[in-house]
Amino acid sequence: GYVAYQIAYLKANHPVEYLSALLTSVKTKLESAAVYLNECRLMGITVEVPDINRSESDFTPVPDLDWAPGRSDIAPGNIVFGLSAIRNVGEGVVEKILAARNEGGPFGSFIDFVERVELEALNKRTIESLIKGGAFDSLGHPRKGLLQVYEQIIDLTVQRRKEHDMGVMSLFGDVDEGPTFDERPAVPDVEFDKMPRLANEKEMLGLYISDHPLLGFEAQVRRKADIGVAGLADTPDGAIVKVGGVITNLQRKWTRKGDLMAVFELEDLEGSVEVMVFPRTMQEHGPKLQDDTIVLVRGRTENGDDLPKLFAQDIEIVEDLSDNAPVKLRLTVDNQRPERIDELKSILSAHPGDAPVELHLSERQVLRLPDEFAVDNANGVVAELRVAFGPDAILV
Repeated sequence: GYVAYQIAYLKANHPVEYLSALLTSVKTKLESAAVYLNECRLMGITVEVPDINRSESDFTPVPDLDWAPGRSDIAPGNIVFGLSAIRNVGEGVVEKILAARNEGGPFGSFIDFVERVELEALNKRTIESLIKGGAFDSLGHPRKGLLQVYEQIIDLTVQRRKEHDMGVMSLFGDVDEGPTFDERPAVPDVEFDKMPRLANEKEMLGLYISDHPLLGFEAQVRRKADIGVAGLADTPDGAIVKVGGVITNLQRKWTRKGDLMAVFELEDLEGSVEVMVFPRTMQEHGPKLQDDTIVLVRGRTENGDDLPKLFAQDIEIVEDLSDNAPVKLRLTVDNQRPERIDELKSILSAHPGDAPVELHLSERQVLRLPDEFAVDNANGVVAELRVAFGPDAILV
């Protein structure tokens, strides 16, 4: 009908605005927005973490004015996360933050922020959520460092502001000069590792925004899984499948008999599915279950109601192969002839694994091969490549 046509038209011609509106429409239950987020990813639209200086209350479209339907060389634009879509951040607080920003311009630092917003907006739970969600990243403060000192900074600043308002300062000369020393702590230059940073972000934003735990693992997961989460809807009821993803929203429960079981969402880049782990499976695999762990779940599908479920039979943790450094191969012009490339393909195919392969074609041109050419760099492939393409072909 007409509505479907309108939606298709908006999506094709104004994708950034359209997807911003969709994200805003689900801002109170963002867990369900993974589909829209993936849609953004597929269209090359970056959804940015909330930004104390750029975010509005709702999701804000930032279209690229040069983009037009049919252009694939540039992305349609970006979307900035809405401040009121962050957990524990209410519309009322957001209004006060925006009022201070509109009045005095962008905030220059966290201290500048704490000095300027109305005192009621300095609720510590709210500020903690803003920090974990990345809202102060653009001011150059690392999230972990800021979390260590934000309470102290707020306490000292609020105390100072109250004294100032009561005129205490006037006893010590001109009110506006303020004290010459500053007892507020500096923000330590420490940051979280990727996984805890993302776990915090997911907790506050409902979604992984700045990065996704699976990025970097897709090749490995795709090779070992039978199907992605999105494909489960078309899988026959009762099929046994292997699906990979990240554990989120993990809950352990006790059955009536007093046995331990668990329920969690398995999330990949396209969506998420509810996984039930019954006591028998739980005995063996329970200890592996932790939020934000990347796993492969083998289980039985059930497509009873509209949403598929998975009953786990076997759970395998996907190891972090970050020591699987890419294999970097320098290819001289002479080695870029079709028959040499065929030889390269056959060597790589003979050693399938998880280490990506990069071809260095010139000083500036580096080509990362698709995941299907990833290799097991522990089993002699490097030696074979040296024999085939010369002793200094491998860049270490």
